[in-house]
Amino acid sequence: MKKITLLFLSILFVTTQSLAQGTPSVKIFANYNADRKSDFKEFEIKRSYLGYSYKFDDKFSAKITFDVGSNSGGSSYTAFLKIASIHWKASQNMSLNFGMIATKNFKFMEKSWGKRYVEKSALDQYKWASSADAGISGTYKLTEKIILDAQLINGEGYKKSQTSDGVFRSGAGLTIKITDDISCKLFRDNLPTANDTLETQTITSGAINYIGSNYNVGLERNIMQNEDHITTSMNREILSLYGSINLAAYTIFLRRDMISTSNKNIIQSGDGSAQIFGVEKQITKGVKIALNFRSWEDEALSDSGNSMEDRSVFLNVECKF
Repeated sequence: MKKITLLFLSILFVTTQSLAQGTPSVKIFANYNADRKSDFKEFEIKRSYLGYSYKFDDKFSAKITFDVGSNSGGSSYTAFLKIASIHWKASQNMSLNFGMIATKNFKFMEKSWGKRYVEKSALDQYKWASSADAGISGTYKLTEKIILDAQLINGEGYKKSQTSDGVFRSGAGLTIKITDDISCKLFRDNLPTANDTLETQTITSGAINYIGSNYNVGLERNIMQNEDHITTSMNREILSLYGSINLAAYTIFLRRDMISTSNKNIIQSGDGSAQIFGVEKQITKGVKIALNFRSWEDEALSDSGNSMEDRSVFLNVECKF
């Protein structure tokens, strides 16, 4: 009995010591929202991220993150394994990530937007790409102002396993720091298919961000060709503009997304524009709050006079520690 107790205490001690050397993290997105058209209102825990990172040495580290949120089965609080990756700093200029990794498609845009707890960035919001997936990615610093990145992933996102066709999704990008205030990002995403009669779906993204003394402005354009692997002369496009300005203890922010088809005579499901306007305040370290107003204009209803399909008010809260 004493040996069993000693073994248990030894395991507990080693585990405690290991955890003490790593870094736990928690991030919570919550909100109150009210639909001005239907009078629907609710308090909502939109997302909770529970993470832990550990540094083995100067070259190797690991990270794990659980994403607690809704799923297609109807549950509002299901835990998904979002990140479970090993990071290898192969050299001063090159690093690799393997496992369930954060994807490269829109990290630049999400950082430029800077209000993830209010709303996802465009590619993520309209489900053109996933924020995480199983695979491998790499980053290479060509110069202090030019960074290359690439990825090879399953293409199913972090909530699904690889499909039976076993086709990988790939992508490569280029980030350029033009000046101390201006940066831009180019990225090409390729989603092939095992069916020889269908075409590879591609998404080409370009974004630019300007950071001033007390404000920032961002613009991104995303073009999808061969949507759902079907060859047509039409492209789908997302144009997203966003910006913010700091005024004393408050930040005023706005954003406008426009989703359209290159053929102006054809309107597809999902075409329209979304607007967000709000004010943000940092309450204390790790806690932000944002009051914002949103609307969605459906392009299909633009001729009926009822195009403002959705109007709502949100009070978003971010808590991280």
